[in-house]
Amino acid sequence: MTTTDGDLRLDPESCYRAVKSRDRRFDGVFWTAVRTTGIYCRPSCPARTPAYGNVTFHPSAAAAQAAGYRACKRCLPDATPGSPDWDVAATVAGRAMRLLADGVVDREGVEGLARRVGYTPRHLSRILLAELGAGPLGLARARRAQTARVLIETTDLAYADVAFAAGFASVRQFNDTVREVYAASPTQLRGRRDRRGGDGTVTMRLAVRTPFAGRALLDFLAYHLVPGVEVAGDGWYARTLDLPHGPGVVRLDLADERDPGRTAFVAATLTLHDLRDTTAAVERARRLLDADCDPVAVDDHFAGDPVVGPLVRACPGLRVPGQVDGDETALRTVVGQQVSVAGARTVLGRLVAEHGRPVDTDVPGLTHLFPDAATLAAVDPATLPMPRARGRALVGLATALAAGDVALDRGAERGDVRRRLLALPGIGPWTADYVAMRALAHPDVFLPTDVGVRNALRGLGHDDVSVTRLVAGADDWRPWRSYALLHLWNTLMPPTAPPDRTEAT
Repeated sequence: MTTTDGDLRLDPESCYRAVKSRDRRFDGVFWTAVRTTGIYCRPSCPARTPAYGNVTFHPSAAAAQAAGYRACKRCLPDATPGSPDWDVAATVAGRAMRLLADGVVDREGVEGLARRVGYTPRHLSRILLAELGAGPLGLARARRAQTARVLIETTDLAYADVAFAAGFASVRQFNDTVREVYAASPTQLRGRRDRRGGDGTVTMRLAVRTPFAGRALLDFLAYHLVPGVEVAGDGWYARTLDLPHGPGVVRLDLADERDPGRTAFVAATLTLHDLRDTTAAVERARRLLDADCDPVAVDDHFAGDPVVGPLVRACPGLRVPGQVDGDETALRTVVGQQVSVAGARTVLGRLVAEHGRPVDTDVPGLTHLFPDAATLAAVDPATLPMPRARGRALVGLATALAAGDVALDRGAERGDVRRRLLALPGIGPWTADYVAMRALAHPDVFLPTDVGVRNALRGLGHDDVSVTRLVAGADDWRPWRSYALLHLWNTLMPPTAPPDRTEAT
């Protein structure tokens, strides 16, 4: 299983078969470098298949770049969705990749990244080099180059703005990297311009694998939206973002893409207080979309299941909604314990109005950032619009999050996060597991005590005895139980309300 480049995960013959078949399912899983041309491509590149003896295979675009290859201008290999391996993996490399995508190296350096995953910088570099073919600086550089290319080609931002929005420390570094990675200057890359709404506003296309159940994802987000922080309408969803350098807003246009095995794009409009937050905003939008999921692999797993199989066929490509802020997700989950979704929205709206930070936006209904953990940690539980015990649980969780005793930045080890959550007063298994699914992107979570699960199964025609048996046998749905759970919940989800009604819910 060892390639000529020393990677232990990639079998060159299997990779070459995927390249010969131009199988899009492998886009983002590995990259093909061609010695005779000096370029690297995605497996589905439409160019003539190179000879086997002329290619090497790399586990990341950064590894191909570090080996001296330039990105193919035809298939744009750096524009593919991220590898589902790293989105799902709970390994050190998987956790580090999720933090790298959020721009942690740009903001905190390699030392900050290593501190978050609990390793020394030297040891973390060794792990990433062994598993991904590049160290943290090389991986961060590849991410900056990809963000810069998208901004160059799809906006009319000035090049200096593009440089800092992509995370480069200087315009010179930006120019040198673009020329090295793409064998073209920024001016040459800018072959077309899309639209830019004004200072700090850019429109980008976020790559997702198909099938993609965009409407179902929209229905879930709209059903759970928090007044002041989120709004939704027919075909779109928008929310405020609390980013490292200031507030922002993201609007996503969501539609179904049923054709399997290709890359589709979700239009995202970002309005940012500081363009340096572009990378972080894009990554958080991708997390919300579960954009790096491999829907074909997930759906195939349920093909013969008598319960989930028909649901998958009715709604292929269903995603597990992620999050833009792990702390927010956990705090919202505690508020929603043992109350209806409508009741939770009402309470959360009051919390936002009283403790959230007001922001000015161009989107009607978006008025506040969700209260941060430090703010809620200082609140007297007796003043909160909820039962006293739940108020104490909320403040206790906020205190732990603000102090760093619980980290929900997707860089922490999932089992450790669960243990720390369960140690807090008022936090039970349902809450800890729901947080793992949404905040930590855990693909294999099931909630056996969830009322919605049982109601969904009854709605599918199962009696109480059958429901109990199916819940007890949920291990049959491993390792994708989170997706089975969402398919069951999806049967209960009302369609997105029209724009004039959604903001009032």
